[in-house]
Amino acid sequence: MPGRSHQVIALTLYSRPGCHLCDEMKTVINRVAQSTPLHLEEIDISSRADLEERYGLEIPVLFVAGKKAAKYRIGEEELRRLLVGRA
Repeated sequence: MPGRSHQVIALTLYSRPGCHLCDEMKTVINRVAQSTPLHLEEIDISSRADLEERYGLEIPVLFVAGKKAAKYRIGEEELRRLLVGRA
């Protein structure tokens, strides 16, 4: 559809340093970002007690366009499916 490919999709990733699952999810996001316009905001939960309490046992947690989309792991194809219709 015309114009859809130019709209940037906002993603928010709640993570912390040293988290291997977080690194894996970032790798998947970066691969998808090569073909899909994304803006990734990464939030380090270890710097805020409220976020640590909320997401500490679930990281990484990915929000797509403000909605919780995944936790722990996501594959490239799954992420691409989630992004369809959000652009």
